[in-house]
Amino acid sequence: MNEIRNSIKESLIKDFKPSVLKIINESFKHNVPQGAESHFKILIVSTEFKDIQKVKRHQFIYKSLSTIMKKIHALSIDCFDEEEYSANPIILDSPNCANK
Repeated sequence: MNEIRNSIKESLIKDFKPSVLKIINESFKHNVPQGAESHFKILIVSTEFKDIQKVKRHQFIYKSLSTIMKKIHALSIDCFDEEEYSANPIILDSPNCANK
């Protein structure tokens, strides 16, 4: 249990050295077996994102997690640089699964 979550954590710490990193397994919101690791939400704050557009940040994160992404179904990403996170980050709740 938590194998995929731990892999996500290790990869993101290595590549982005985040000051804030939250990885939430949201699989329980979906029609999957109990204990599944298939749906994740990430909050990551890093100086590496300074002056980089949000789409590019997401691309960097997907690249960092390229091997891991083959093992999961969905990933929600909230990524900020330090200033954005300090000022007023907008973090949306993930929607509930339509099939649950």
